[in-house]
Amino acid sequence: MNPSHLVRLLLAAVAGAAVGFERERINRAAGLRTHILVCTGSALVMLVSFNVVETYGFGDPGRIAAQVVTGVGFLGAGTILREGPTVRGLTTAAGLWVVSGLGLAIGAGMYVPAIVTTCVILGALFLLPPVERRLAKRECLVTVVMNDRPGQLGLVATVLGRHDVDIRHVEFETMEDGRVGMIFRARFQPGTSIAACASDLAEVEGISSVDFPRE
Repeated sequence: MNPSHLVRLLLAAVAGAAVGFERERINRAAGLRTHILVCTGSALVMLVSFNVVETYGFGDPGRIAAQVVTGVGFLGAGTILREGPTVRGLTTAAGLWVVSGLGLAIGAGMYVPAIVTTCVILGALFLLPPVERRLAKRECLVTVVMNDRPGQLGLVATVLGRHDVDIRHVEFETMEDGRVGMIFRARFQPGTSIAACASDLAEVEGISSVDFPRE
C-alpha cells in the first residue's frame, strides 16, 4: 500500500476527531466516533475512486465519491430532531456533511484546503457559541392565547412592532374551545421592557392569556 494513503487516512481520522470532539463535549447524538468514521470513510472512498482509475485505466474518480454526499445526507437527517417549536441537530448535521467533504479532500491529497477548512469549522464551533448566546440573550418563546377571528394577528403584530420586538418564528395551535394559541420566538431589543410589552398585549381585546418569561 502506498504510504501516502496511510497518511491521508490518519489525517482524515484526526480531522474528524477534532470536529467530533466539540459535538461529544456537548453530548450531541453524533459525536467523536461518528465524525471519525465519516471523515475516514470519505477519505477511503476517495482513495478507492482514484485506485479504480489507476488500476483499470478508465472511470470517473468523482463518480463513486459523489455518493458520499448522498449517504451523509441520510445520516445527517437522523440527527435533526424537533422539540415543539424548536429544531435541534442542524449544526450536527451540517458538521457531518462538511466532515465528509474534509475526508474527500484529504483522500484527494488536498491537504492545505482541508486544514484551512478544519480550522474554520473548529473556530465556528468553539468561538461563535458565546457570541450567539450574547446576541440571543434577549430571545425567548412567547405564548399568546387569543380568539380565532379576523384581524387578531394584526393586533398582536402591532403591539409587538410598537415595542421593537423582532419575531423570528411563529407556530399556531387550534384549541378545543375554538381559541388559537400562537407560539413565537421573539427577540427583544436591549431597551425593550418585556413586562411592558406583555402588559400591552394582555389589554388587546380577544387575547385571554399571555405567557412571557420574567425579566
